Amino acid sequence: ENRPIPEPGPNEVLLRMHSVGICGSDVHYWQHGQIGDFVVKDPMVLGHEASGTVVKVGSGVTHLKPGDRVAIEPGVPREMDEFCKTGRYNLSPTIFFCATPPDDGNLCRYYKHSASYCYKLPDNVTFEEGALIEPLSVGIHACKRAGVTLGSKVFVSGSGPIGLVNVIVAKMMGAAAVVITDLSASRLQKAKEVGADFTIQVKNETPQEVASKVESLLGCMPEITVECTGVQACIQAGIYATRSGGTLVLVGLGPDMVTVPIVNAAVREVDIRGIFRYCNTWPVAIALLASKRINVKPLVTHRFPLEKALEAFETTKRGEGVKVMLKCDPTDHNP
Repeated sequence: ENRPIPEPGPNEVLLRMHSVGICGSDVHYWQHGQIGDFVVKDPMVLGHEASGTVVKVGSGVTHLKPGDRVAIEPGVPREMDEFCKTGRYNLSPTIFFCATPPDDGNLCRYYKHSASYCYKLPDNVTFEEGALIEPLSVGIHACKRAGVTLGSKVFVSGSGPIGLVNVIVAKMMGAAAVVITDLSASRLQKAKEVGADFTIQVKNETPQEVASKVESLLGCMPEITVECTGVQACIQAGIYATRSGGTLVLVGLGPDMVTVPIVNAAVREVDIRGIFRYCNTWPVAIALLASKRINVKPLVTHRFPLEKALEAFETTKRGEGVKVMLKCDPTDHNP
């Protein structure tokens, strides 16, 4: 609250923040102080799913002006390395990423960011939708890596926010049928709302039993599985469920070491792919939102003003609702 308002550099913009979503990683840093090799050593501002209004532009910025509403892509490469040259800048080892130590996030009133990674929102796309482009991008990137196409049969494991955006994107990309699993009945109900064709509430089935339930609901084994939990048993179920010659994309992050039936995958030529965040997705997402081809509004279940951030984080930690959104601008009542 008492931080000085930053001054934008030549290629940066200063933003008055509007909507910031809370991600599981924000809660994890808050609770545990680290994710993998990323350790919080100094106080850090959280938040990386965000939108706001341009207040001031640096001398070199030509595509934005004060008053523009923008969505913020939180990952910005610091140098033009080989990953940037091949269009996979998300893999650049020097990337700046909001709320990944030691980089501050954007859950604050004013924030400065690289202008090239701020995308103007059309008038018919709300600030909230702009903030949801970040999780939506994970779905776009995962479904592209998975090769979802017309007529695909898709199994999504986990019905949290990332599972749900994968359902939305898979259907948009032409999937004929999507089946989704979760422990929670309310989350599976939300998955139905956003387009899942079949749901499975997992209780204490073995991975093989989950796989056979997926097959019987779809009428065949899915060509594509998108694993969004990181849980060992779910990754195992993903391998067993995927059709021979198909693709399993690992989105959820769990423990470093996981025991999986790798020989089963190998002899059936099941491709296992990872994803790291996303790249080149904001223009696609904005086009989809502006054309009303997809609807992400049902994902937001809770809203809090910035002053009640702690309450918002507690709500997310308890697993209530789906996406918790913080409102950073007390003067603006635009949703």
